[in-house]
Amino acid sequence: MNYVFFFLISFGIVVAAITGNIQSVTTAAIQSANSAIERIIQLMGIITLWLGLAKVAEKGGILRGLARALYPFIRWLFPSIPARHPAIQSILMNMSANILGLGSAATPFGLKAMEELQKLNQDPKTASEAMCTFLALNTSSLTIIPSTIIAIRLSLGSENPAEIISTTLLASATATITAVLLDFYFRKKNSARGDGHSI
Repeated sequence: MNYVFFFLISFGIVVAAITGNIQSVTTAAIQSANSAIERIIQLMGIITLWLGLAKVAEKGGILRGLARALYPFIRWLFPSIPARHPAIQSILMNMSANILGLGSAATPFGLKAMEELQKLNQDPKTASEAMCTFLALNTSSLTIIPSTIIAIRLSLGSENPAEIISTTLLASATATITAVLLDFYFRKKNSARGDGHSI
């Protein structure tokens, strides 16, 4: 990606120099830098609010309640993980936070889940099936309330920042179902060939 960005920037400067608009490149660069800093400052307050709400949800038991509801589904997806293993709890908390759109709160749980799954991995140099399944779930990430995107739209002056909830739910649900089906297919395929990891 560094080469791509270097090419795009260099190409823009060369074209601007040839067409005599080098000043516009300088102006755009300065305006973009200022705009980026302003956007970061605007988002800091909103993200702080969501992180606070995430902490309240965690302390108030909302995340744990959602995690209990997801438990049967997670046990079906990860049959190789022992029932009371810490990896299960971290996966549940990660999925619960993602469903509520609390991506910043979900990240520490996701890292902890991967750490615990690595302890169960029989081949530390190769991702286990459970790790692949969790990565697919985490990447597709079913989201009911896309709070971070709503915050960004709000900071950019959207008149109805929450109008994307239905489309986000449809898109993320489709992505999660597709990820689960593909993961199931490749698990069966690897199992038939006898080269899948047990955990």
